Amino acid sequence: MTGPTVPLRQLVLKVHSRCDLACRHCYIYEHADQSWSSRPRVISQETISWTALRLAEHAKKHQLASVQVILHGGEPLLAGPARLRAVCEALTTALHGICALDLRIHTNAVQLGKRHLDLFAEYGVRVGVSLDGDRAANDRHRLFANGRSSHDKVLRALALLDQDRYRHLYAGILCTIDVRNDPVAVYDALAALRPPRIDFLLPHATWDEPPLRPAGADTPYADWLLTIHDRWSEQGRPMPVRLFDSVVSTLGGGPGLTEAMGLEAADVVVVETDGTYEQADSLKTAYDGAPVTGKDVHRHTLDEVAGHPGIAARQHGLDDLSDQCRACPVVRSCGGGLFAHRYRSDGTGFGNPSVFCADLKELILSIDARTGASATRPIESLDALADGSDEGAGVRELARVRQDVTRGLLTAVHEEVGPRAGELWARSWQLALDLGRRDGALLEPLLSHPYTRTWAVRCLDDAASPDELASLVAAVALPARAVEQVKVPVHDGFAHLPGLGSVRTRLGAQRIELTRQRLAGPDWEPLPRVRADGLDVALDDVDPHRDCYATLVGGRLTDAETELWRHVLPQAWALIRKAVPAVAAGMAEGLRVITPLAAPPDPEHFVPGGGFSALAVHLDPDPERVAVDLVRGFRLGLLDALLDACDLYDESDARTGALLADTYARAATDALRQDAEEARRTHAQWAELTAAPSLTGLGRRFVDGIGRCL
Repeated sequence: MTGPTVPLRQLVLKVHSRCDLACRHCYIYEHADQSWSSRPRVISQETISWTALRLAEHAKKHQLASVQVILHGGEPLLAGPARLRAVCEALTTALHGICALDLRIHTNAVQLGKRHLDLFAEYGVRVGVSLDGDRAANDRHRLFANGRSSHDKVLRALALLDQDRYRHLYAGILCTIDVRNDPVAVYDALAALRPPRIDFLLPHATWDEPPLRPAGADTPYADWLLTIHDRWSEQGRPMPVRLFDSVVSTLGGGPGLTEAMGLEAADVVVVETDGTYEQADSLKTAYDGAPVTGKDVHRHTLDEVAGHPGIAARQHGLDDLSDQCRACPVVRSCGGGLFAHRYRSDGTGFGNPSVFCADLKELILSIDARTGASATRPIESLDALADGSDEGAGVRELARVRQDVTRGLLTAVHEEVGPRAGELWARSWQLALDLGRRDGALLEPLLSHPYTRTWAVRCLDDAASPDELASLVAAVALPARAVEQVKVPVHDGFAHLPGLGSVRTRLGAQRIELTRQRLAGPDWEPLPRVRADGLDVALDDVDPHRDCYATLVGGRLTDAETELWRHVLPQAWALIRKAVPAVAAGMAEGLRVITPLAAPPDPEHFVPGGGFSALAVHLDPDPERVAVDLVRGFRLGLLDALLDACDLYDESDARTGALLADTYARAATDALRQDAEEARRTHAQWAELTAAPSLTGLGRRFVDGIGRCL
């Protein structure tokens, strides 16, 4: 299969080809490919210059917003500060004015010191450190050639990296799994180091050289990871764990956050110390020469290497996988596993499932059962949501699913945008991690705030500022008395605390240190609230990300408009409680915000941007019309959230999608309108839906539930 060139957004640059450790599980020195031995020890200035040129021309041609370069080895610190400075300078200069540069280094850290970190601070190089856990676990593999432990040296380096002046450079810890190690001891040792992220890596293996499997264990790697997942969850998920977050993201229909998960096209290339382009390093575990492309930076562009058959073989999603993988219920999450782990020398090559297939399936299904994040299984309250028998229970479950999806989006923002976001992002992200470590429940308001999701998606599209994370964290931390002050951005003279209100500041200010005292002072303007018989909502007329409904939102409410809302909304709520009490129970459970619209929405083009927890409504003096708009918006928000958790229809069938949304909403609003003609139309739509060929099994079950409601 051929197609347009998929741009290469990640470049692994080998700056030194040797290492100062002799790790027994190293895929470079201990596996089939031994090409390292014939390459220059240190990358030359000429190769550095050509690499920077090739990357800049590729980014410019494809109009890339950002590229990531990972300095690698061997051990990259062996290249020395002078050569590392030359690399950073060349890349930064070449990409200036073309795209953002996310520059990182992956190191064993035994030589990491202040001279390195000062250099990395100058160029914004984020540091990922390899460490396999506590001393016993780490010393199983990560030793010097003479057998001495590397553990103490790495801990000293991490303590330095954790200092305030360098903390923003700390990218996280990478840990290679060995199932002989105690998983709880490994996790606890890593968590104690306050990493901003942990990445657990399966050891490299193939069907020819399978991974260690203790006798009697069918899925030892899944079991090991799930033990850590339980421990991590019990502690409130104090830091992102990329493998777990990737499973949740892909189960919810989101992107894979690691090369080893999901169906995204491969976009990584390696440049060796001699300038040769290679495919992913992990292929070195398959056979000698497996990563070879036959091209180099001195003679070939990145577009040329992007078309190499080996790279193209990982750019077509499901079509690149074996029949067994394509038939698997978790394939959209697993993605067939890491490409190298599929290799078998019997002639099938990489056309096999992963050698970790059973472990990956067990891991995904078990995390699915723990989080409810699946895009393929029905959530427990599917029937209750469809027929309206218990929308309160359904809302509680969907809220949990939405929080997990939002958590995955935030992790994606941290991965893709965070490295170039600046100091305010780094401080806010660290504060969020600290809050999670202290009490996982502290972050629930941030994850459940309806416009956190909108902002995160816009960040990934470079349409919103990552600095807004500071406002979200402040809205959680200050009321909980978790901190005394938080620096937040200012817009048009106001610092906004999502879901709470705004603080008026001096004109021209861009950021302020916001304290708890200011939330009770004369400059504090809380969001107006409406409370009535179980309903408690904020009228949000200030959130900068509330304009997500494909309909113009209103401006700041006048006092008269606020009073009209407080008059009409309780009347509309009384009608809802009387006509559709089950829907009212769900709204009381999940609705937190009402965003005023500037005009009545177009029903055919309305987008439930705030989900079911924020409803956009135009103020109308007629309570019945307001009630209908509220119930319709709530039902559309429920369905939007449900589609995060379940595949109900083939999403390429826009007609069925629109029909399903409108019919599900009308099944509830008909009870408010008491209009026989509208009810006949709803029944006719439902009948059309039942015959839609694009409905999945779950979709048919859901449509049957709507029928019971009708």
